[in-house]
Amino acid sequence: MLTGDRQKFFGLVFGIAFSTLLITQQLTIFVNLLERGASGVYNVDAADVWVMDRVSRTTDVNFPMPSTALDRVRSVPGVAWAVPHLRAGASVRTKEGDLEGVSVIGVDDTTLIGLPKGMMEGSRAVLEQPDTVVIDDVGATRMFSAGDNPIGERLELNDQRAVVRGIADAMPSFTSQVTLYTTYSQALNYVPGTRNRMSFVLARSAQGISPAELTQRIEAETGLRARTREQFAQDGIDFIIENTGIPLNFGITVVLGFVVGVAIVGLTFSLFIRDNIKQFGALKAIGVRNGKLARMVAAQAGLVGMIGYGLGVVGTVAFIWGFSANPTFKGFYIPWQVPLLSLAAVAIIISLTGWLALRNVFKTEPAAVFR
Repeated sequence: MLTGDRQKFFGLVFGIAFSTLLITQQLTIFVNLLERGASGVYNVDAADVWVMDRVSRTTDVNFPMPSTALDRVRSVPGVAWAVPHLRAGASVRTKEGDLEGVSVIGVDDTTLIGLPKGMMEGSRAVLEQPDTVVIDDVGATRMFSAGDNPIGERLELNDQRAVVRGIADAMPSFTSQVTLYTTYSQALNYVPGTRNRMSFVLARSAQGISPAELTQRIEAETGLRARTREQFAQDGIDFIIENTGIPLNFGITVVLGFVVGVAIVGLTFSLFIRDNIKQFGALKAIGVRNGKLARMVAAQAGLVGMIGYGLGVVGTVAFIWGFSANPTFKGFYIPWQVPLLSLAAVAIIISLTGWLALRNVFKTEPAAVFR
């Protein structure tokens, strides 16, 4: 009965598959974009505590502190080490004369803490050379043409010479802005500013001291704001949720996917039931009760739902894999919670449309087979 009319059968499968694809794909992109808000924290794996001015909110929304803040943090019991960290915006002029807005990150001169651990080209030691910057891999594809090797390229960074001598393997920022890494002392020269220049103090808790406990000590003794690595990463995600329209836009798309699924599957399933009403009437005539008919319709809806859901998830995986080479989608993955949410949405669609279709089955009289 289910596959007798192939057009309606494939219409049901398509409706579920399209809804699953739309919901899963949009939720996947939404989650990955939110995590980009914490990329600045994720790229620094050595520090488990971030210290900042009381008004700073994220790695990109920060207020500079005086250099004395570094010594104040180092004096707190339980701090294994602490290093300065600078993050500021600047303008770069390429050799073609193009102007590009970049983010300049100054890492500790001695330990290079603040620089991403992985390098695509070059080594971390290149920052020991004067006028050296390391560009992030996604930024390199945006600033330089395809096929051009950025290594050795000279840039004009705020009217000063900067030479690209390395490419870092970094998680892109939310805006995918070009990021240049250099030493803290060099960054002070590249980025002119006010008397206070230090954006953050990166610290590590001593053995036996938890990061949460250390943040409380730092705040109590210095008056600065201290956050654990996990807390500060969540701050970046929360900032995007609270200050952008991304949750609303993606939420609307997900809801539309659900509504489209209900409309397509509901209409097609109703037509399917109507076209097979005589068969249901015949079943009633031979003594089949409503309970068994309900299980029959549920089995039909469940089979359609499983096939459509599987195709939708496979389509999402193919989409992510197909665009994995695109720098915009670097690091994108499908969180395990997303397919579960899609499965719940499909279950609701199937249950709702199946219940609406069952109403016609229950009203069917056995005499319908003779009409």
